Amino acid sequence: MPTGAARLYHVSATAKPTRMASAAANTARRAVGKLSPPTSCMLLCDIQERFSPVIYKNETVVQTAQFMTSVAKALDIPVVGTQQYTKVFGPTVAGCFANATDLESTPIFEKKLFSMLTPEVTAHLSAMEERNSFLLFGIEAHVCVQQTALDLLELGHDVHVIVDGVSSQQPIDRDIALQRMAGAGAYLTTAQSAAFML
Repeated sequence: MPTGAARLYHVSATAKPTRMASAAANTARRAVGKLSPPTSCMLLCDIQERFSPVIYKNETVVQTAQFMTSVAKALDIPVVGTQQYTKVFGPTVAGCFANATDLESTPIFEKKLFSMLTPEVTAHLSAMEERNSFLLFGIEAHVCVQQTALDLLELGHDVHVIVDGVSSQQPIDRDIALQRMAGAGAYLTTAQSAAFML
């Protein structure tokens, strides 16, 4: 058995491979945000008619939503939508879907909370246990979208914020919200990037 400095060297030399193996295992476990249709779900947040005139680059948000819902349909990925206080802000913009039947067949939940994760939506998502990656788009970035992202992250889910499908009334609110969500662990991506990963 080595003693003194020789023992210290022996312990250090034998511990190094163990530390390296542990680091390799941690790297293998590290979440990198890959997407797969069977484990994904799309969340359409509050893209409603009365918001349209006041949202920064609203046309891009709606076009992106339509692209994402079309991808979801092609790949059999569920879409869940919400509407904030429909009586005041109106229904979901029809242009978020390629055709009216897709809108009609999509579960859209009324809400008065900011986060999409109301008890009703949470119960609906809980029935899809295998879905743990959420692609999130809608408005407003700094309120409902951000609070939804943070709630999902807190529950341990992967959150992919579709940046070209997210906006607010003021660009500064959108920009800071994207930074806030990324800092909390959300993946910022684009509609095209997410679609090609799927």
